[in-house]
Amino acid sequence: MGLTKQYLRYAPSGVFNVIASPDCNSTHVTLKGVSGRYIAVGACEHVIIWDMRLGEKAQVVPGENVVVSQIAASPTGNHMAVGYVDGNINVFELINNDIVCVFAGHKSAVTCLQYDELGHRIVSGSKDTEVILWDVVSETGVARFSGHKGVVTSALFINGKNCIVSSSKDTFIKFWDIETKHCFKTLGGHQMEVWSAVLLKEERYLVTGSMDQQLRVWKLKWNEKVKDEDKIVQQLEIVKLEDTDATEDSSMLQCHQVGTLIRGGKGRVVGLATDPGQSVLACYGTDSLLELFAFCSDEEATARMKKRVKKQRKKLTKQKENQADDATTEVSEILTLSDEVRRLSSVKLSAKLKSATVLMGTTGELRVGVTLSTNTLELHSLAVAEGNEVKCLKQITMPGHAKEPRCVAISSDNLAVLTASADSIKLWNRTSQTCLRTIPVTCGRPTSACFAPGDRHALVGCADGSLLLVDVAAACVLEQVPAHSSNCTSVGLTPDLRGCYSGGGDKTVKLWQFELIPDPSGDSKAKVLSLLHTRTLELEESVTAVRVSPNNKFIAVGLLDSTVKIFFLDTFKFYLSLYGHKLPVLSLDISYDSNIIATGSADRNVKIWGMDFGDCHKSIFAHNDSITSLQFVPSTHYFFTASKDGKVKQWDADSYDNIITLNGHAGECVGLSVGAGGLHVATCGSDFGVRLYSRTDEPLVLGDTDEAEEGLATGEQHAPVPGLPGLNMPTKKTIGAEKAADAIMECLQVGAEYQREVSEARGQFVQPPILMAAYNCTTAEDFLFETVKKIRSSELEEALLLIPFGSACDIVRMLPTLLERADHAELLCRLALFLLRVHHAPLVANHGLLKHLIQIQAKAAMRLTELRDMVGFNLHALQWMRRDIEEADSEQLFHDATVARRTRDRRARTRQAVKRPIVTVT
Repeated sequence: MGLTKQYLRYAPSGVFNVIASPDCNSTHVTLKGVSGRYIAVGACEHVIIWDMRLGEKAQVVPGENVVVSQIAASPTGNHMAVGYVDGNINVFELINNDIVCVFAGHKSAVTCLQYDELGHRIVSGSKDTEVILWDVVSETGVARFSGHKGVVTSALFINGKNCIVSSSKDTFIKFWDIETKHCFKTLGGHQMEVWSAVLLKEERYLVTGSMDQQLRVWKLKWNEKVKDEDKIVQQLEIVKLEDTDATEDSSMLQCHQVGTLIRGGKGRVVGLATDPGQSVLACYGTDSLLELFAFCSDEEATARMKKRVKKQRKKLTKQKENQADDATTEVSEILTLSDEVRRLSSVKLSAKLKSATVLMGTTGELRVGVTLSTNTLELHSLAVAEGNEVKCLKQITMPGHAKEPRCVAISSDNLAVLTASADSIKLWNRTSQTCLRTIPVTCGRPTSACFAPGDRHALVGCADGSLLLVDVAAACVLEQVPAHSSNCTSVGLTPDLRGCYSGGGDKTVKLWQFELIPDPSGDSKAKVLSLLHTRTLELEESVTAVRVSPNNKFIAVGLLDSTVKIFFLDTFKFYLSLYGHKLPVLSLDISYDSNIIATGSADRNVKIWGMDFGDCHKSIFAHNDSITSLQFVPSTHYFFTASKDGKVKQWDADSYDNIITLNGHAGECVGLSVGAGGLHVATCGSDFGVRLYSRTDEPLVLGDTDEAEEGLATGEQHAPVPGLPGLNMPTKKTIGAEKAADAIMECLQVGAEYQREVSEARGQFVQPPILMAAYNCTTAEDFLFETVKKIRSSELEEALLLIPFGSACDIVRMLPTLLERADHAELLCRLALFLLRVHHAPLVANHGLLKHLIQIQAKAAMRLTELRDMVGFNLHALQWMRRDIEEADSEQLFHDATVARRTRDRRARTRQAVKRPIVTVT
C-alpha cells in the first residue's frame, strides 16, 4: 500500500464588499459610552459595527459558517445577541468579541430578537413558528411558547406585566404569560399576515403592520384584579375586530382597536421600528419611502385635543349663525388617535429599504439608520419638535458594490483583487481588504474580467458585447472596444502575454494584440495601451467559454450545443470535439502542461478529458447546481470549481478526489479566480460577498473530516420525555449536549472504579486514574463536580436528559457530599432539582435513595439560604455606599454653589465700588 497523498488546507481569510446584508436587521449600539454614532448590521456570517461619523468599521463581531439573520443590542450596552439562519443564538461581549453563551433551541432561521429592559432575558421568534424565552444571566432556556401556525414575525416584552406579545404570518397576535408559560389571549383582527408589530408609549399601544395600507393601533388595558390562579383557568379567547367592544370583563387584558394610521408607501409593510423610549414609530414597505410618526406625551395629546375641540366648536358656532337653527355646539372632549399621533417628515430614499433603526437623543434629535437593497447604510437626522426636513448625516457606499459582483480576478503579484458589477469596477487591496479604486460602468453588465500583463490595466467583457480596457491605477476606462455584437462571455490572456482573446454570443472568438498608441486625448505625451484585432474564429453556436492552452498550441471553445471544440491556434484548423455534457459548458480550463482539460457544465458535472485524444478520463457529479466557474491551480493538476449551490470545491484531476469543500456563499457563487502559485483563491456571489481563501501550511489527509461534518451538525428537536409529556424543553439536542452526557457517564464510571479500588486497598494509597489526576481530583465527588462545571450552562439540562436512570441515581448519591461545599451551590441545586423533576416517581419510589433525598433537601435549603443572605447583605451594602456617594456629591454641590455665590457677590461689590467714586466726581 502506497503512502497517503497529502494536500495543504485552504482556509477562509476574509469577506469584503458587504456593507450590510439585505436579509438582516440593523440596530444602534453603544460603544465606549457613546450612542447615536454606531450602527450594527449583519454582513454574511459576521456583524459589522459601523462608525457613522468616520464612515469606517469600528468593530467586527466574527461568525462561523452560518449567515446572520437577526441582531439585538443589550440595553446595558455591553452585550449583543446574534441570531443565525440555523436557529442558534450567540451572545457576544462587545469589549472583546467573546461568546458569553450559545442558545440552541430553534430549528430554522431566527426572525426576531429582543432584550428585556434590564438586559437579563432575551425573547426570540423563528421560522419554525416557536417563541422561546432565554435567561442570559443563568445562560439557559426558560420557556418555549408553541401555538403559532406560521412564521413568527415579531416577539416583544411587555416589561411592566411580565408578558410577551408575538405576531405571526398565521394572522394572529398572541399574548403569553411568562409565569404560567401559556397563551392567555389571542388577537384575531387581521385578515392577512401580520408582518410586524411594535409597542409604543409606555407599552400602552400596540401597532401592527399587515398586507394593506393601514397600520392598526390597539390600546392595551390591563385588569389588575385578576388573581394569579385565575390566569391558568382562563380559556383561549379570540378577539374579532367586529366584536372587540363586547370582550369579557373577566379577562386580564382588554385590547381594542382605537384607529388606523394610513401609510403613504406602496405594498405590504416590511418592518416597523421604534426607539427605546417608545415615542417614535418608523414604518417602511416594499418601496423606498420611510414614514415616521410621533406618539405625543399625555400633556401634549391633551393640548392637541383642546385645540381641536376649540376649533370644532368655533366652526359649529359659525355654522349655527349662518343656518340660524338650534343645532348643538357640544363637542365631546375625548382623546382620539389624531390627538395622540402626529406624522413627521417622510424620507424618500434612493433604493428599497431593508431595515431601519431609530434612536431618540436627549436634545430631541431623532437619528434613523437605514440599510438599502443597494448594499448601502445611511444615517438620517430629524428634530422632532420642529418637524423639519430630514438631513442625511452619512452615507456609506464606498466599501461595496451597489449591485452583486459578477466576476473577480487576482493580480499576478497576489496584491490586488478586481471585482466588477453592473454599477462599477472596484480594485481592492487583498491584505487589508479595503477599496482602492472605483470605476463607474456606463455600458452593459460585466460578465468576465482579467488583469493585463503588468497589473496596471484590466480587461472587462460586458453583456452588451463591448470589451473595456481599464487603467486601474488612474481609475478610468481607456477604451471601450465593440468586440462582439452580443454578450462577451469570456476574456483571457494568451500564454505569450502579448495579446488576449474574447468569446461572445455572436458565435465568434476574437484574438487581440496589445499595442501602445499616442494618447488620443492629447493630455499626455506618454503612449497608452490599446487593443488591435488580429483574427476571428467563426463558429456554428454561441460561445460560452474560451481557453488557450499554456503551450500556445490549441484553443478550446465551449459552445451552446453542450460540446467543447478544440482548434489549432495558428491555423484555426479543427482538432477535437468533446461531447458528453447534457447542458452547455459554462467554464473550462487547461492544465499547465496542456495534457488535461477540465470542463464544468450547467448539468452539475465536471468532466476531465485528455488533450491528446479527447477521451473522457472521468465524469464527476461535482455540485448540486450549475458549475459557474472552474480554474486550475498553477503548476498542478488540482483545480477549483464554484457553483450556484454556493460551494467552492477543490479537486485532484489525477486521482479524481474531492480534496476540500469550502462553505462559500449564502446564495449563488458566480465567479472564481486562483492567484499566482495557488496561494489565494477569490470568489464572488449573489450574497454581495467577495470571499478570500488562503493556502495554509496545515496538511490535509483525505478521509479526515471535521467532527461537525460527520456528527449531528444542526441538532435535532427534543423528543417528549417518557412519563413527562408536559415537559416542553426550550433547548434542543446538540453535539455539545451529547458530548457532555458522554463526559458525565465516563466520569461516573471512572469514579466508581476508583472507589472500588480504594475500598479493596484497605487504607493503602491508590494512584487516581489519569482523567481524575488531570482535574486534580482525589475523590469521585470532586471529579463529578469538575466535569459538570465545565459543561456549558445552556447544554446541561439536555445532557442530563440523555444519561440513563442508573447514572442519575449515582449523581443523587453524590450530591449530599457535594452540597457540603460552599462554592457553586447554585449549580448543584439546579442539578438536583432537574433530576428530581425528570425522574421524580422512580427516585421517590427507590427506598435506598430516600435518605440521600432528605439530605439533599436539608443541605440545599441551607446553602440557598446562605446565598440569599449574602446577596441581601451585598445589596444593602451597595445601597448604603450609593447613598454615601450621593450625600458627598450633594455636599460638594452645595459647597460649589456657595463658592459661586460668594464670588458673584464679591464681583458685584467691586463693580459698585468702582461706580461710586465716578458718581461723586460728577
